[in-house]
Amino acid sequence: MTEAWAHVLVSSLHLFAVLVFTLGRVSMSRQLGHFGLLYRFTISSAAILVPTNLACIATPEGTVHQLVFSISAAAVACIAIMAWASRHRRDDAERPRTVLAIGAHPDDLELACSATLARLVDEGHQVHALVMTHGAVGGDAAVRPDEARRGATYLGLTSVEVHDLPDTHLEDHSSEMIRIIETAIQRHDPHLILTHSRHDQHQDHVAVHWATCRAGRNHPAILCFESPSATSEFSPTVFTDVGGYLDAKQMAVALHANQSDKPYMADAVLQGAATFRGRQARLEQAEGFEVIRLPLFRGIL
Repeated sequence: MTEAWAHVLVSSLHLFAVLVFTLGRVSMSRQLGHFGLLYRFTISSAAILVPTNLACIATPEGTVHQLVFSISAAAVACIAIMAWASRHRRDDAERPRTVLAIGAHPDDLELACSATLARLVDEGHQVHALVMTHGAVGGDAAVRPDEARRGATYLGLTSVEVHDLPDTHLEDHSSEMIRIIETAIQRHDPHLILTHSRHDQHQDHVAVHWATCRAGRNHPAILCFESPSATSEFSPTVFTDVGGYLDAKQMAVALHANQSDKPYMADAVLQGAATFRGRQARLEQAEGFEVIRLPLFRGIL
């Protein structure tokens, strides 16, 4: 292979990586942990090295050619290694856990704790989701359940159930919700349950909170996440480090296109909330949870 063709090859590999990760950014499947860092590295290295390699083709061969090719080949190798490591990263692979996340409406889990869910999935845990309504009052019930399923697929959740209890009237169906949640607990045997807080302005969120507490009355680990409608009384004492996962959360929220006109769906709002909770936890970005019950060590958070 001539040096010119070698430069063409590494440039093509760079551009292919950019194309793959760009398409992955808008796909329905989030396969890579810390996607944002990998994406930025791929774009920045390609922006510098692709034109440099192409310029080398028009110049006499020599030491500069070899240096540029070596740096470019190393960058492509780094992208491949980072992609493999991100896909296979399992911080707790020897002790996988099961998590059950319970939300009232199709976008509740994505808005409240999807960065945490994405991190848990990347760490090798199984995450199951329950959604209690189709969200008919706040949007189009014909499309919102599928948006919830796409969000779950993107985050890599093991399963998602979308039920069709009456939107805005869940408090009138507490017995049915309790049965649904009890069945899910028996089926999945979760180590941790995540649900709405009682400190919330939306009556459906509060209804799901109390139904979860009742269904999980004998469960040792229940945490409450923060919805956009949480009141000022929401006071988290457990924080998850979601640095590197905000882009996953923003993409998961964006999949709920039926709700895109809502101000709390904006990337800037999600960024602000993660930064605020991160400041409280002395982290760059975090999601906060109230504790119903949580043993000192559960091997998850």
